[in-house]
Amino acid sequence: MLWLVAALLAGWQMAVVLRQPPGERLTDLETWIGEDGVLHVAGSLYDSDRFTGTPFAGLVLKPLTRTAEQSLGVAWTFGSLLLVAVLGIVAARALPGPVSRRTSLLAAPVAISLLMLSLPVRNALHLGQTSILPVLLVLLGCFVTRGERASGVMIGIAAALQPTMLLFAALLWLTGRRRAAVTGGGAFAACTALAWAAMPHDSVTYWVHHVAGAGLGDGADSLANQSLHGALLRFGLAGPLEIVLFLLLAAAVCYVGLRRAIRSARDGQLLLAVAVTGCAAVAVSPTAWQHQLLWVLLTVVGRAGTRASERLVWPALVVLALTLPGKTLLPNFPVAHPVRDNVLLLAALGAACAAPFLPRTSPYWQHPVPTDYATPVPARWSRVPLLPFWRRVLSRPNLLLELLLIRVVYSAYAQVRLAATAGRATAEEHGRQIHSLEQWLHIDIEHWANHTVVHIGSLQGFFDYYYETFHFIVPLTILGVLYVRRPADYRWARSTLGFATLVALLGFWLYPLAPPRLMPGLGFIDTVHGVQDFAKPDYGTLTSMTNQYAAMPSLHFGWSLWCGIMIVMLAPKVWMKALGLLHPLFTVSAIVATANHWVLDAVGGALVIGTGFLLTYVLAGPRRLQPVEGPPDGADGTTSADHVPEETRQWAANADRAAPGPAPPGAGPVGGCRPGSLSAESLVRRRHAFLGDVERMAHRTQGDRPLARRRGAHDDRYQGVRPQMPAHRVEEDVPGP
Repeated sequence: MLWLVAALLAGWQMAVVLRQPPGERLTDLETWIGEDGVLHVAGSLYDSDRFTGTPFAGLVLKPLTRTAEQSLGVAWTFGSLLLVAVLGIVAARALPGPVSRRTSLLAAPVAISLLMLSLPVRNALHLGQTSILPVLLVLLGCFVTRGERASGVMIGIAAALQPTMLLFAALLWLTGRRRAAVTGGGAFAACTALAWAAMPHDSVTYWVHHVAGAGLGDGADSLANQSLHGALLRFGLAGPLEIVLFLLLAAAVCYVGLRRAIRSARDGQLLLAVAVTGCAAVAVSPTAWQHQLLWVLLTVVGRAGTRASERLVWPALVVLALTLPGKTLLPNFPVAHPVRDNVLLLAALGAACAAPFLPRTSPYWQHPVPTDYATPVPARWSRVPLLPFWRRVLSRPNLLLELLLIRVVYSAYAQVRLAATAGRATAEEHGRQIHSLEQWLHIDIEHWANHTVVHIGSLQGFFDYYYETFHFIVPLTILGVLYVRRPADYRWARSTLGFATLVALLGFWLYPLAPPRLMPGLGFIDTVHGVQDFAKPDYGTLTSMTNQYAAMPSLHFGWSLWCGIMIVMLAPKVWMKALGLLHPLFTVSAIVATANHWVLDAVGGALVIGTGFLLTYVLAGPRRLQPVEGPPDGADGTTSADHVPEETRQWAANADRAAPGPAPPGAGPVGGCRPGSLSAESLVRRRHAFLGDVERMAHRTQGDRPLARRRGAHDDRYQGVRPQMPAHRVEEDVPGP
């Protein structure tokens, strides 16, 4: 099934490229080898800035100039997709062991699918670039070819196409593969010399005048250049200061990245070592275009985090950064522009210098600290929950990942809402239907409320401000408080709001509706935006960003009702509950008085919120959690550690049998450990840490009250001093002389 998904994605990418007009597809390839391309024109390749490759790349591409443009486009795109498939298979076979049979079967199609969806591959296919080839050559040299010389030749050719790939020769040298490193350097020199002999003028221009290609192509300060050099230029630095700072930062990145790569290679994680080196190489390159940043995606093989709940954080961050544009990940706020404009660079720097990848000798490599789950109270119906594997997690999710996911989901919601339009005539016809139905029900109070508010200036100002301001602030505030104080309830509340919003999108698609302010002839006044031309309404910057006919259901009222329900359910004080009920009351008054919604829109908003709560209940079970009963320590002759869940006990036992590492100097065989296994001091230290974690988990899972309501149950840190290891346990693990 996954292979079918990968094949469909490949076909879709090829169709996207070939469906474009000839002048808009494979634009870089066309400027190189097209009828008027630089490889056809007499003179230097670099007379214009259209060709950014090395002279050796130009020499390789020369024979393609004789190919017909139409057949070349199909063959080039198909060949690029084939290279991507080979790249995914090689990366999947290079996963660090031990690898389960299930992982080995799923790794290749998953890798190919992620590559097909990634921005570097999509960009390379669209432009007709060759950036996939150097990555594949390096992987083939490191994992497929046999013999040091063959590996070196592959890496040397990759460096001839992209000079920063010479950093892999340094990696080979520092990891003991010196023959391969020397061969790689020699192959690079030979390819460069060949190009120099065939095109001396172009070689001088590239290597001397442009300093290894710096300054070719788009401006170095453009957003497309995701290198340290480009980022410094975008920050306003220029001249000698920028060059010196760039060289210092590049040296630091190379040093840190190579140290981390060497450590990973010696630990048996060669694919991670290669990916980290590639990230460092593109970061320190004078120009690193988007299609050259494929290395970042390969770092998903690294395992970061000691807890099971943290294992997916780094892969998720990488996949989000490599598949979605920065404007989707981050809002269009000036304070976020430095991060939004350099997302790919930050991902590469994080992989090369900061991500806390675990070594295989870590006890958490195979056995991370298990996630704490709670059990909801039994539902009234035996088939609820329908998804029993959707378990309630007590710890809070990763904040950065959570913010990114919320932003991505909202961006997708905004795009779908913007596209859900059937035209003005249909929306106005639906508006007349709603107005007639309200007249029949005698609830058509919109005109009266609108004109009453218009004649009371202070009331109009209050409702206008409330309508524009509190729609996002209150829900985000409630989610933030729940995230900090009650993580289990946060996940449940977030799910209810997400389901309700998805159901609302169906309403926008199926029933586009003109709000009262956009209904001609009914006399409504738009108090927020002023009098409008119904044919060409103008709402400032929101004109092209929102669908004015997405009125049924009203998410203004729906989200406010969700806020009121959450406050009533979870607030500890009566006055807080009463205050929470005012928010939906003020919101429904504002949307009607400002002529932005019909009364029935608010009814629709209430229905979708109720549907969101119902779906969460049916799929995941009730919100309330079962109390965990347990006698206090010593009451029945047991300690708190005796009430630890079985999965935690199994984890502690497995961690003691973690992959052995080299013993420190002077440490011989101790107890039952064979020579070269863990030292006595290491065993004592690890068991000490494991018992502390066990004690902490036991304290979190005991008590007479429900877990979600216990003070501190949401906190995943152990409050207080870690209990000391009992002396008899030390004696058991470390026998005396």
